[in-house]
Amino acid sequence: MNKENKSKLETLLENVANERDLEICDFNIQTNQNPIVIEIIIKKTNGDDISLDDCALFNTPVSDEIEKSNLVNCSYVLEISSQGVSDELTSERDFKTFKGFPVNVELNQKNSKIKFLNGLLYEKSNDYLAINIKGRIKKIPFEEVLKISLCTLKD
Repeated sequence: MNKENKSKLETLLENVANERDLEICDFNIQTNQNPIVIEIIIKKTNGDDISLDDCALFNTPVSDEIEKSNLVNCSYVLEISSQGVSDELTSERDFKTFKGFPVNVELNQKNSKIKFLNGLLYEKSNDYLAINIKGRIKKIPFEEVLKISLCTLKD
């Protein structure tokens, strides 16, 4: 499949997604497979989680649109999935869900010589992030925090 047809197909499928309050996060066609594989990763525009049912319900209209377009002239496998879980913690829900999990905190080096801290997520407030580092609670003001990610703890 050439780039022009891939781009046309992606535009058609984005329209199908938009009609269902979905967004296509990634679109890939693996032409090195036999049959080719069309991968579509979706998310809800309102930020809610994608369920298996959402993926299944999106499958039929996408298949219909691919067939109507005549842009794919060979057999193919259609894979629809969600983004999955991100390692980066951003929402209040993330902080509640992953309390007690190991995190890596990237710090703003303007205020600290330390670039990273590892520990267990203890608490998040409006003003600070608290992590448990080997049994001690360290409160880090949010103005010093650049990024908080799930990780594995290192001794």
